Formats: sequence, C-alpha cells, structure tokens
Amino acid sequence: MAEDPPRRQPTLDAVARRAGVSRSVASRVLNNAPHVSRGKREAVERAVRELGYVPNPTARALATRQTGAAALVVSGEDPSIFADPFFAQVIVGASAALEEADLHLMLCLAATDRGRKRVEELLRGKGADGVMLMALRENDPLVRTAEEAEMPVVFGGRPVGSAPRWYVDVDNTGGAREATEYLLSRGRTRVAVICGRLDTEVGRARYRGYQDAMLAAGLEPFPPNEGDFTEPSGAAVMAALLLQHPDLDAVFAANDNMAAGALRTLREAGRRVPADVAVVGFDDLAAARMADPPLTTVHQPIAALGRETARMLAALIQGETPTPLILPTHLVRRASA
Repeated sequence: MAEDPPRRQPTLDAVARRAGVSRSVASRVLNNAPHVSRGKREAVERAVRELGYVPNPTARALATRQTGAAALVVSGEDPSIFADPFFAQVIVGASAALEEADLHLMLCLAATDRGRKRVEELLRGKGADGVMLMALRENDPLVRTAEEAEMPVVFGGRPVGSAPRWYVDVDNTGGAREATEYLLSRGRTRVAVICGRLDTEVGRARYRGYQDAMLAAGLEPFPPNEGDFTEPSGAAVMAALLLQHPDLDAVFAANDNMAAGALRTLREAGRRVPADVAVVGFDDLAAARMADPPLTTVHQPIAALGRETARMLAALIQGETPTPLILPTHLVRRASA
C-alpha cells in the first residue's frame, strides 16, 4: 500500500490568506514589527496556530536584518532642492538625531517617474530601516505606498487629505494668522497674500491662517495668488498684485523666498517698504535678516523639524510608539512691517 505523500508545510502566503491580510502585514506580525493594528496582529497569530506555520529561520533572519540607515525622501522636482536653505536646515537636524541613534542618513529625491519608482521599491523592500517623507503633494502615490510599507514611515509635514499615524509638523495656520494679525494691528487694511503651492498642505494651511485673521477683522481676504515657494515666483505674483490691486498696503508671503521676490518687485516699482507696503514672510531664514529692509517673518524651528522627525523614526525602529508632534511658531519683528 502506497504511503501518503508528505504534507506540505504552510507558507506565509497561506497565513496571509487565512488571516485576510496582505503578505506584508503577515510578515510584519511574524517579525514583531510595532506598526500593525491589534486586530490584524491577532488574526495573523490565529492563522499561524490554525495552520501550524513555522517560520523559516533563514528567511526570518533576512527579513529582520537591519541596514543601519534611514532615508529622507523629498518629493521635489529639482535635485538642487537639497541646497535650499530650508531643506539644508532640515538635513542638519535630521542628521544629528540619526547620529545619536547610530543610523546613517540617505537622501532620495522622488522627482521623475524613475525616481519615484526607486523610492517605492525602497518603501516596499529593506533598503533602509525607516523612511522620512517630505514635500508631498496632493494625490501623491507615495502616500499610499507609505501606508502599505513594511517599515516605519514618518511624515515631515502632513500630506493633503491624509491623516498619517506618525508625523511632525509646525503650526502653519497659527503662524500665518499671527503674521496677518500683526499687519492689521499696524493699521493695514488692504492685506494681500502670496500663497505657496495649494496642492501642498503647508500652502493651504498658511492661506487658511491668513483667511482666518482677515475674516475675524471683518475684512475680505484676497483670493489665493499662488507661487511655488521660490524667489522668482514671489516677484512675479507681487507684480501681478500691483497691477490688479494698486491700492494694497501690505502683503503676507507664505515663505521668505517669495517675500524676498516681493521686496524686489516693490523696490523696482518705486514702492517704499514699509511706508507704502508692509511685507511679512514665513520661515525666518538667514536671508530674512539680510533683506533690504530686514524682513519681518514667522519663525519656524526648521532644524527641529528635521531633528524631531528623525527622532520619531528612530523611536519606531526601536519598537517604541511615539505620538504626532506640532512645533510652535512665533513672529520676529524687523523693519519690513
């Protein structure tokens, strides 16, 4: 009588099917990763018991191997973005925090389709122990990829229309509101705005802060005049505003680069700052102190944004469960307003 063929050992795929989860979720449970919901973890553990699944030690060793690196991914369009004073400070802060956690910093730019594909492969694979995502735009596919990632992911700034579990952000709305309220307190009533990109949460949040202050003062907010956070775009939007609203007496620019462009246009147009038009920016970059006149601006702790994002990621990698963090802002008064 022929013997029954040996029973095949259940696979990880079989465990995932039985538990009703993806293979990556099943893998995270078996590797005791911290970023899995209690319900999914219990479903996978139950499937393991029912199927008698025994992890392959070699495969498990490969799956749990750490690289000793964390990636900072910026969803920008130009490699020179890393030389922007804002991102340079973010990198300084993140690098210092990762060094404390004995992790190396990798820089990735998700600009082209090829670049995005590399980042998606990084998120799905084990090229790093964790990822920090920044400058994401509306409907960015990296948001969904990050939600499905097998590794910890922390957002530096919240993405549009998403509520990630782990993020570090600054009080963009509150800072913009304070900037606009300051202009109003100086007797300005025709306060225009130069927005950042409105397909980013930071651009929308700063416009909301401006709107809130104008409406609270009983004034009609200007429509969003959108720049792209660069000095040339600030100059161009300022020129358009002067044509459309020659009687404006103040402008809030959603970052210092655009405020610098606005100052240049106003100077070329013969408008005195702040006598004719007061200007307030946002960021408090070194260039704000060297502007002509020195720029009144909202200080945000940029290096701390990078540092706290990296610290949160390091905590996740070490199995801890941190909470989201909002960093405060404050107004720095100088000669432009």
